[in-house]
Amino acid sequence: MTIVYAVLLLGILIFVHELGHFIFAKAVGIKVTKFSLGMGPKLIGRKYGDTEYVLSAFLIGGYVKMHGDEMANAEATHEIEEKEKAFFTQPVYKRAIVVCAGSVFNILFAVLLFTAIFFVGVPRYLAVVGDVAKDSPALRAGLKQGDMITQIGDTKIQYWEEMTEIIHESPGKSLSITIKGSDGIRTLAITPENKTTKNIFGEEVHMGLIGISPSGDSNKVSYGIFDSIVMGFKKTWEIIVLLLVSLVKLFQRIIPANTIGGPIMIFQMAAKQSSGGLMSFVMFMAVISINLGVFNLFPIPILDGGHMVYLAIESIRKKPLSEQAVAISQKIGLALLLMLMAFAMYNDVIRIITGEKLP
Repeated sequence: MTIVYAVLLLGILIFVHELGHFIFAKAVGIKVTKFSLGMGPKLIGRKYGDTEYVLSAFLIGGYVKMHGDEMANAEATHEIEEKEKAFFTQPVYKRAIVVCAGSVFNILFAVLLFTAIFFVGVPRYLAVVGDVAKDSPALRAGLKQGDMITQIGDTKIQYWEEMTEIIHESPGKSLSITIKGSDGIRTLAITPENKTTKNIFGEEVHMGLIGISPSGDSNKVSYGIFDSIVMGFKKTWEIIVLLLVSLVKLFQRIIPANTIGGPIMIFQMAAKQSSGGLMSFVMFMAVISINLGVFNLFPIPILDGGHMVYLAIESIRKKPLSEQAVAISQKIGLALLLMLMAFAMYNDVIRIITGEKLP
């Protein structure tokens, strides 16, 4: 089932990526000769108009074949028919639209998935106290397991994250906290301690803590379609920013290199998230879709971002790069990607051998 979940996840995301290229190629007047669902040998196919639609043997993604895209550059397309519909005879801006459309579709697909999640409903922890740490400000003030925090100062509280946001930002500051418990409603004065902890990047940060954890009680909260769309875009943007910040911190060696994962880790994570239910699996799919979309825009030859660099150079020079320059750069890009893949798979294997837990 691990393989099934991973194939389903990667197959859908790669298909969405290729669908973006396909739709925009058609939209700008490029002839698409083949659109395949899956890879490998053709099982069945049917031609409609200029395009042959194919179901291939291995349902992992798909591919788009455009008229003239086997040519090295626009100068070579004089050798083929219908050169006005060939990829390399199109203006730079049209080719750029087609090239980046796959990544755009992956990112918009993530927005769609997050929108669906918020519309269906997401669980939110209630501000109900679970464990209370020994010798903590909460214990000394009289906070008990099962107490519900309803207000801090003048701010009404219902959910756990609303409470923690105020407490984290108030180290050393006395807070008036209203509690609803088994013995009625009472108000406590609690001063969060200034504690040093680690953020998601492993960096030490200072924040206010009072020594409590959530009970696990939660409500399922759903939103209207408009709010869900807005929140879908917002969540997608947050993950894009988090991804880019993580890459910067990886180069700064704040995040250790052994956290990089490859296909094995994706397979394991897909199975892990599927065991948590459909909602967890869909959320994981949205995150991976964002990663796929953003990664493909990196300026590395053979990736979509590398092709965008070629197009930018062509727009400046008023002519494409030579075949030799493109070939050499793509070999370098392929070598870099293969080294990255090998390193990621090495980390995956070491993680399995050592029994290290997945993120």
